[in-house]
Amino acid sequence: MNDSSAVSLAQSSPTVGTFRSSAGALEWSGRQETLRLEPWGPDGIRVRAGVGGPLLDGLPGALADAPEETGPAVVKTGDRLATLTCGSITAEVSVEGEVRFLRTADGTELLAEQRAHFWWPGPRLYTATGNGYHRLEQRFAAYPGERLYGLGQHQHGMLDQKGAVIDLVQRNAEVSIPVLTSNRGYLLLWNNPAIGRVELARNGTRWVADSARQIDYWITAGTPAQTQGRYTAVTGRSPMLPEWAAGFWQCKLRYRTQEELLGVAREYKRRGLPISAIVCDFFHWTHLGEWKFDPAEWPDPAAMVRELSELGIRLVVSVWPSVSPLSENHQVMEQRGFFIGTEYGPVAHADWPDKEVAETVQVAFYDATHPGARDFVWSKVRENYVAPYGITAFWLDACEPELKPGFQANLRYHAGPGLEVGNLYPRENARTFDEGLRASGAGADEVITLNRSAWAGSQRHGAALWSGDIGTDFATLRRQIAAGLNTSLSGIPWWNTDIGGFHGGDPEDPEYREVLVRWFQFGALSPLMRLHGFRDPGMPLGPEMTGGPNEVWSYGPEAGEVLEWYLGLRERLRPYVLEQMRVAHEAGLPPMRPLFLEFPDDPRAWDVADAYLFGPDLLVAPVLAAGARERAVYLPAGARWTDAWTGAAYPGGAEAVVPAPLDRIPLFLRDGARLPVTG
Repeated sequence: MNDSSAVSLAQSSPTVGTFRSSAGALEWSGRQETLRLEPWGPDGIRVRAGVGGPLLDGLPGALADAPEETGPAVVKTGDRLATLTCGSITAEVSVEGEVRFLRTADGTELLAEQRAHFWWPGPRLYTATGNGYHRLEQRFAAYPGERLYGLGQHQHGMLDQKGAVIDLVQRNAEVSIPVLTSNRGYLLLWNNPAIGRVELARNGTRWVADSARQIDYWITAGTPAQTQGRYTAVTGRSPMLPEWAAGFWQCKLRYRTQEELLGVAREYKRRGLPISAIVCDFFHWTHLGEWKFDPAEWPDPAAMVRELSELGIRLVVSVWPSVSPLSENHQVMEQRGFFIGTEYGPVAHADWPDKEVAETVQVAFYDATHPGARDFVWSKVRENYVAPYGITAFWLDACEPELKPGFQANLRYHAGPGLEVGNLYPRENARTFDEGLRASGAGADEVITLNRSAWAGSQRHGAALWSGDIGTDFATLRRQIAAGLNTSLSGIPWWNTDIGGFHGGDPEDPEYREVLVRWFQFGALSPLMRLHGFRDPGMPLGPEMTGGPNEVWSYGPEAGEVLEWYLGLRERLRPYVLEQMRVAHEAGLPPMRPLFLEFPDDPRAWDVADAYLFGPDLLVAPVLAAGARERAVYLPAGARWTDAWTGAAYPGGAEAVVPAPLDRIPLFLRDGARLPVTG
């Protein structure tokens, strides 16, 4: 071990580099490039690389400034090879600056960088875009049989994303979280919020940032459960889910008045149906970006909140990050530089309807990466919702942000240029509310926001994610299973969908009622349970809009009876749900789990994309096809399984075909577990 001086390498090599070890880290330099590997948390290694100068600290990313705990690390340097070992993972760096990651225990290769060409470029490519920024490429080898999971939430329907090309950009229903779990025994975080893409091809994996200053990624080794725990340890774990949030959330697009919303809440209670939250959706405001109730439609919010509280219902209020030029806050925010800036043109990012105007107006988004802007927005939320009414639960819609058009290259954030930091926005928007609630002491121990987008680390700010504005058919429902599981493998334990989908759905249509029933069953066994949608007949987008009815009694007596039963099931399972949320908070394991998270040694478990484990003990197999009245379910090897409905026992490692009448979602209990499924 040489832990101080640089070692000059043989001049006979056409590409000569220099190794250096310092303060437990390993550096290689050559060809004007610096590569640094350092232990980062137990069993984790952070890799940074850049050209033209020293590596930069403090760039935006997902990793905490320094890990709370890092296990013992060993650096060894030689003439042709250097290694850094940190617990279960070892990195080798060659004389040419190429990196290979090994399982420490047996030397098995987990992942290796791969050159694009024997001459040029190497595994890392920097193409100048000007002023010290580059289009960055990081290449890794591909492996036969490798499966790759995570990357946030997408609507392609694939659980294993090997072979896919995924844009690293935030869009409605497409959430970019650049972390991958491999069946080879590693997890990799691309610690870069730049706009770009990842290509998971048969001939290699390539991460691309369109314009950024340096390469930065983090890797750990272990089973999927181990790597999830280590990843959430270095990016932050979710707080404990508030107890009320584990119950049923009711909403629709949209309740237009205070009396309409209260009428729905009263009816749930009159019918004796469980309900924990109800949502006051958009256009409840005076103008977009004033963040306060319109007294014409919401004349007495204090009385509304008080009555809801007496009914045991929490009010959740929609807060958008956009500001209309008609808002009383627009001028001061523009003067103080609190909007996302632009390189060309005015500070306007989208067109949107507002009250008192016939046409849309050009709205701006506040800059959530700007500490002053976050403080300003929170001051208005505190002044208009928290202080007078005690409202502490918020729905953070359109927080990608919802740009129209989505030209990140034209944006300038406080944290940096749009191309370099654009994916950060939803996390920083959730941070506004997390830090505001904690500083104010109002609901500080019950932080939760419902978000349409997220990035790595959003979970530490109490961000729940939903799957955005999606369709209302069985094909869309099926895609949500993979979307939720990949979200769970991206560090976000609090996830849900609009039960029934968003865009349409006629409550009078028998075919749609079947979709709604099957979706409701899935929703009752999701981390969060929330009924929402823009039901037929709809209205044009604008301040007067609403959709058709969307309460459990809106779908006729036959469907309504089934929905009411699953409300009861959710209530019976709430202690179990909260137990799993405690595990997420303390250990980083999500409540919604792919089968391989619990059964990594079963090869078939890695392929199941239409069922999941809810916590360790309950296997859920949603019915995903119209007219289906039975369901084939794969039961993982390594456990015995009991049909929760019939009590029939099944061995693991085989497929079971079970009845699935309209009122039944197939459920299986693991190894004699007891849960109150049937009452």
